[in-house]
Amino acid sequence: MRVYRPESGRLVQREEPVPEPRRGEVLVRVRATSLNYRDLLILDGDHFTNGPGSLIPVSDAAGEVAAVGEGVTRFAVGDRVINAFHANWIGGRLPAAETLRGYGNGQDGWLAGYRAVSENALVALPDRLTFEQGATLPCAAVTAWTSLNGGTPLGPADVVLTLGTGGVSLFALQLAKAHGARVIATTSSPEKAAKLTALGADTVIDYRATPEWGKAVLDATGGHGADRIVEVGGPGTFAQSIVAAGTHHADIALVGFVGTGGAPVDFMDLFRSGATVRKIWVGSRDDTEDLVRRLAVRPIEPVVDSVHPFDDAGVAFERFRSRQNLGKVVISGA
Repeated sequence: MRVYRPESGRLVQREEPVPEPRRGEVLVRVRATSLNYRDLLILDGDHFTNGPGSLIPVSDAAGEVAAVGEGVTRFAVGDRVINAFHANWIGGRLPAAETLRGYGNGQDGWLAGYRAVSENALVALPDRLTFEQGATLPCAAVTAWTSLNGGTPLGPADVVLTLGTGGVSLFALQLAKAHGARVIATTSSPEKAAKLTALGADTVIDYRATPEWGKAVLDATGGHGADRIVEVGGPGTFAQSIVAAGTHHADIALVGFVGTGGAPVDFMDLFRSGATVRKIWVGSRDDTEDLVRRLAVRPIEPVVDSVHPFDDAGVAFERFRSRQNLGKVVISGA
């Protein structure tokens, strides 16, 4: 089978044997994978690792069961599946960090023709979703889901603030609108603003034209502020998110750190907000199954920027690195 492994910061395609599923394992024929910010960080050596070098990259995949090992009961040959982002987190509280062996930085990832994994690390893929769409779910969609529902469940009276047009933010917008919530989104260009509006955003704020966009959120809500904030920027955006939270005990889901150069957080702003800040570590297999069940009731169409052939995986990474994509960058199966 064909696989990719990193060498000196670049992807190199190799031929390797198809793995044999052991007891309790399922052999998945990988039909599609999708990229996340962490995949770039790992390739560039800027993300923590706890496994050997040259691991197969990419954490998100969809495929079909090609074979099952002894004792497997959850899946059969031919079933369509996606992976849970964390192979060892089934449900409940987040396990100790050392037990979370991430795909691509603790164990081999999914940029390969086949992968053998525990049956407990997989979730059934709904029939209505293509493999390409399914591959967008394990990280970005589940992160958006747990950001919106990991605390108090999201309600139709809530105001949700999303930042930018990355995968998590787009899924959060779509899921929030499917709940009937009002969505305020930030972005950096009229073209992206038009796309956000088309996806259902009620208010779009250009953060370049309006650097004090936290106050703009307050103005747009009559001083109330956002009830839920999906905070993907980290140091570049957190201070403004606190302002946008107002003073009514908003829920801030701390997802990522793609932003840089932001102002320091004012302690009194944080204190006055009464906000609850939750660290989001994607979610468990149970969370993934909850999301899939929700999509069966209230479908959304994952936003796919582009689909690249397996032989052009390097092109897909560069498309993602450019930050010109709007939606998920997908790589088709080998």
